[in-house]
Amino acid sequence: MTARFGRTELPADEERDLRRAVRLAWLTIAFLVTAVTGVYLVMGSSQAMKAAWVEDLLSFIPPISFLVAVHLTRRPPSERHPYGYHRSIGVGHLVAATALVTMGAFMVFDSASGLLAQEHPPVGVVEIAGHVVRSGWPMIAVLVYTGIPPVLLGRAKMPLARSLHDRVLHADADMNKADWMTALGGVVGVLGIGLGLWWADAVAALFISGSILHDGVRNLRTAVSALMDSRAQTVDGDAPHPLVAQLEERLTDLPWVEEARCRVRDEGHVFHVEAFAVPRGGASPSLAELVTAKEALVALDWKVQDVVVVPVPELPDELLPGVDADADARRRGPRDERPRRGHDAG
Repeated sequence: MTARFGRTELPADEERDLRRAVRLAWLTIAFLVTAVTGVYLVMGSSQAMKAAWVEDLLSFIPPISFLVAVHLTRRPPSERHPYGYHRSIGVGHLVAATALVTMGAFMVFDSASGLLAQEHPPVGVVEIAGHVVRSGWPMIAVLVYTGIPPVLLGRAKMPLARSLHDRVLHADADMNKADWMTALGGVVGVLGIGLGLWWADAVAALFISGSILHDGVRNLRTAVSALMDSRAQTVDGDAPHPLVAQLEERLTDLPWVEEARCRVRDEGHVFHVEAFAVPRGGASPSLAELVTAKEALVALDWKVQDVVVVPVPELPDELLPGVDADADARRRGPRDERPRRGHDAG
């Protein structure tokens, strides 16, 4: 059966990527169960181990959010939700980012407090298979175990996140790829205690906590921006999505269009497009021409979920390159009755 995001049918490649992403999410959850259990059993009173354990707990949130969001986005639009359930991706991203920021800030405070209080965490001994060994060695072994698989999982998820335009999956992959730093920080902290450097454990914990907080702040900024209907961005939120320029180029290729700009809203996996087109010679396009224009834009990419084509005498100020709409409004003053471009159309 063809996978769907709302009413959007996925092409064969993206359908295959979605199935693989779901399998990787379940595999991540299974791995995290073993990682969290292992770290808990050996962490003792080490702050670095506690920080690593908390990070592993938080790592459950992105894959679970992804699975829940994918389930919701399969629902068709309804009377109550005419745009479908694509925003569940944005909500899941926001939930994951908020949890990271909250716990990251708490762990930074806790780690810094331990460092300022000059706490000396003890590292005792433990009996394994009849042999007495320092408990630091099992800690290091578990940290190494928790640091390698996530890097491989993150590398596998990243191209799928770009293909599906899934920010929750991208955040999960980004956190996975950086988990080796958490493991390395924990190992350094444990080794530091063994060498008599009492502060090494707290510094390692502070490093891990700072990494959690950094991930949270970055993802929170991207999630809030998307939910505030900012211009459609790439999945990492670093640049305008190239599909916007492609939509405008395709629209201006139509024989009846003189110039055009698109206002594109990121709904999660898919985009909603408002296309403003200035007809050549001021002639009104026919209904058939408008339908053809819409179909041409939808055919560009599966992510183009919904399109509205609006003929206007002039492009709206906000869509003109290099125009500061706020400065323009201040210059004209509050009593300027001149109609805004495009607002007198449709």
